[in-house]
Amino acid sequence: MIHSPWFALTLSALAGLATGIGGIITLFTKSTNRRFLSASLGFSAGVMIYISLSEMLPDARRLLSAELGARGGGWAVVLAFFAGIAVTALIDFLVPEPDNPHEPHTIEELHGCPPKFLKTGIITALAITIHNFPEGIATMMTALHDTHVGISIAFAVAMHNIPEGIAVAVPIYCATKSRSKALIWSFASGLAEPLGAIIAYLLLAPYLGSALLGIIFAAVAGIMVFISFDELLPSAHEYGHHHYAVYGLISGMAVMAVSLVAFEK
Repeated sequence: MIHSPWFALTLSALAGLATGIGGIITLFTKSTNRRFLSASLGFSAGVMIYISLSEMLPDARRLLSAELGARGGGWAVVLAFFAGIAVTALIDFLVPEPDNPHEPHTIEELHGCPPKFLKTGIITALAITIHNFPEGIATMMTALHDTHVGISIAFAVAMHNIPEGIAVAVPIYCATKSRSKALIWSFASGLAEPLGAIIAYLLLAPYLGSALLGIIFAAVAGIMVFISFDELLPSAHEYGHHHYAVYGLISGMAVMAVSLVAFEK
């Protein structure tokens, strides 16, 4: 069943614009809550990993097996899952390592930072924009099929977009001392998510059937697993509270396990 594309697009836009919350936190608080950021990144990873492995891959297997048979459907799921990982890894590879947004920033950096931080902030914003593109596709396509799963993914994406907004706003405010520029750039970096959602829908909507949906779900599962292990968990660790990241990870899995059973059709 395909649900409203407008609802799915709204979810993607709200998740993307959560980068602006990071900008607001940067400009209107005096210190970084490292425990919260570690826990929230872990929570996001827990949600994405659990949904991918317990919900999306089984759905993909069911849909593709109905079209291609059990063996053919199984191989299609495997190929699509690792293709999603490969595409996301390629995007990550194409962003130069020094400009990769995985290095967390803190509000304490606002004091005594050099003017060259303007370039750092703009490059970080562009890098995060590129990384957010597949997340918009993931939110859009899952919400089209299952609103509950789509809401869960959008929430997880929004949670981890908050520290990304901080990573953009800190260096830009450092260099310009302009709150408006820092906020504009932090919000703008999240616009790639609804843009990715729109492009994915326009390209794929005319062809959406069981086989294509199964491939999309498996690929999206691969995207989210890669993002969790390559971006979210390392960033959570960088904030210096490993145990909070693990508690967040387990909490995210637990919340999704309970909610999926509670809202089971």
